[in-house]
Amino acid sequence: MADIRDDEGVIHEHRADYPAYPASVTAARRRVRRLVQGWGLGELAPDVELVVSELVANAVLHGCPAGRLFRVRVVVTVAALPIEVVDSCPERLPQERTAGADDQFGRGLLIVARLTDRWGVAEEPFGKGKAVWCEFDRRPQVGASSW
Repeated sequence: MADIRDDEGVIHEHRADYPAYPASVTAARRRVRRLVQGWGLGELAPDVELVVSELVANAVLHGCPAGRLFRVRVVVTVAALPIEVVDSCPERLPQERTAGADDQFGRGLLIVARLTDRWGVAEEPFGKGKAVWCEFDRRPQVGASSW
């Protein structure tokens, strides 16, 4: 996610750190869903919840040693809803892959790519980790005069 500056119309921002344990996937997913709904973006909540679940699961499974912290950041700007998950393992970059019909894993980034308008990976400063980010464009509702 590109750095969001104050002059880019930040409306809401939330950051939370979680330990790299499986229970954090559920905790992060639920928290972000409640936030997005509370910010008046309920129409995006199901997709945001699924994307956060996939990105956080990747951080827990591949991005952090057990018990280390990762960060989830959600921002609402005038034009977009960016999300990033920052973990402590810069050398393990996520890659889209094709999962077979019987594979249990391997579809997460395909889901992220399908549901969001953009996604990518950015190295954190000083090489201490990476941020996997995505963005949902904010689109005006049909018949609505403003966002």
